[in-house]
Amino acid sequence: MKQILRIGATLMMIILVAACGNSRKEDKANLGDKKAELVKLKGQQTKLAEEIKKLDEEVTKADPETAKNNTAKLISLITVAKQDFEHYIELQGKIDAENISIVTPRGMPGQVKAIYIKHGDMVKKGQLLLKLDDAIVRQNIVAAKQGLEQIKTQVSFAKNIYQRQKNLWDQNIGTEVQVISAKNNVDALENQLKTAEENVKSAQEQWATTNVKAEVSGVADQVNIKVGETFQGYAGTMPQIQIVNTSNLKVITDIPENYLTRVRKGSAVKIVVPDLNNKEINTSVSLVSQSININSRGFVAEAKIPYQASLKPNQVAIMKILDYSAKAVIAIPVNTVQTDEQGKYIYVAVKENNNLVARKKHIIVGELSGQLIEVKSGMTSGEQLITEGYQNIYDGQNLKTEIK
Repeated sequence: MKQILRIGATLMMIILVAACGNSRKEDKANLGDKKAELVKLKGQQTKLAEEIKKLDEEVTKADPETAKNNTAKLISLITVAKQDFEHYIELQGKIDAENISIVTPRGMPGQVKAIYIKHGDMVKKGQLLLKLDDAIVRQNIVAAKQGLEQIKTQVSFAKNIYQRQKNLWDQNIGTEVQVISAKNNVDALENQLKTAEENVKSAQEQWATTNVKAEVSGVADQVNIKVGETFQGYAGTMPQIQIVNTSNLKVITDIPENYLTRVRKGSAVKIVVPDLNNKEINTSVSLVSQSININSRGFVAEAKIPYQASLKPNQVAIMKILDYSAKAVIAIPVNTVQTDEQGKYIYVAVKENNNLVARKKHIIVGELSGQLIEVKSGMTSGEQLITEGYQNIYDGQNLKTEIK
């Protein structure tokens, strides 16, 4: 029975693999058929346009007036003129503050004995925010001072003994060994005195860490601590005390790495804040990170913005970075550009034998910005671009413009 089950499972796996393989083959076959059909239809379109053009020319030659009235296509025109063209990279970012301080204890975490601020208070750099439990530290200071006083007494006594031994030695009384021994005793005690003094300073510095003070001036944006709790800087992932200084703001965004060569420090930037009726702020890139984020495959760019009371950290902002600009170029509505097997083309209106006719022109395009696309070659300033009615016309067709 087990052998039969194993054979059955193997057969089922083979059937599934074969079915998946056939499905992929069918998908490829369908895609190939669609591509072939597309090429065929495009060829028919070109051939049909040529036949229409030929018949139109024959009709026009045989009966010019009737042909003109019957085949003239109603269109709209604009005169192409050179203009300055700009392309922007548009990305979502967020507003951040230059000075956001997460308050942490300078020493070990400690129990809170007093809180001197509340949420929303303005604080100044160096202002006392919290008082931590300092009972043990104060005891250490007392003990260190007592030890210091004992050493001072011993040093004073040792110096007196040394001076007496030296005076006797000067009178040729006693031995040199006694003088040297007394001097070494003084030196040893003076070294102990220095150590005791440092111990007192260390204990006092440790006591100072129980006074939690602000490192920057700003607003107490978060105060998530109560008397009796342990202050350690964070409660989970949330800061226990956070101070925000909004006098220096910036917008931060993450830019895909394919724009690495197009964004640099100093690039012009337009900041748009959707929540403030799309308020626009002109600035420039102030910082570009020097590494690529391994997860997002992007790099960070920052742009400083002036302080405004309505702007808040973490507020959404749209960052438009100028990455391309050109002076005096031709830019046309992108919807007028069509594609055939030879590339991009447009239709222009020209005067021929007192008739307004359509002429197909192939062009090479550049950057796209909003509704406009840059034309690198194929058009000249002053040409009449067909902007409405261009979808169903052919090269050489008679045209008429709408009277407004």
